[in-house]
Amino acid sequence: MDERQESDERRRSPTTTARSGEVWIDSEDDILRARQQARSIAEDIGLSITDVTRTVTAVSELARNVFLYADEGVMKWREIEDGPRVGIELVFEDDGPGIDDVDGVLRADHSTSNGMGRGIQGTKKLMDDFELTSSAEKGTTILIRKWR
Repeated sequence: MDERQESDERRRSPTTTARSGEVWIDSEDDILRARQQARSIAEDIGLSITDVTRTVTAVSELARNVFLYADEGVMKWREIEDGPRVGIELVFEDDGPGIDDVDGVLRADHSTSNGMGRGIQGTKKLMDDFELTSSAEKGTTILIRKWR
């Protein structure tokens, strides 16, 4: 399988959803709720303690970004199956101002919080699948997945 086929395979949508839900994010307490929900699902599907921690860390970063930069948004989650694979998919959506330099954010050389600029890029490294779309007109959507 060449690199392009492998990339296409990773992006293919899982075939089955076992459970799903969402957490509205418009306060710091909601960031905690999003983390707790992600931890619960990740543990339920049998992720290792390391992968549970990676998932919760990614959720914390992305939920905080929704709250800080868009004021509000939603984390949608679903337990997913794709053949023998089982995983968790999380989608963060907001109607905020968007990310003006997506490439810079993904290279970790751009930060809007005057921090190190590694939040989203670090999240990408923690997860198995990562997709980001962003525009000033539509806000930002980030999809992440972790497979068991």
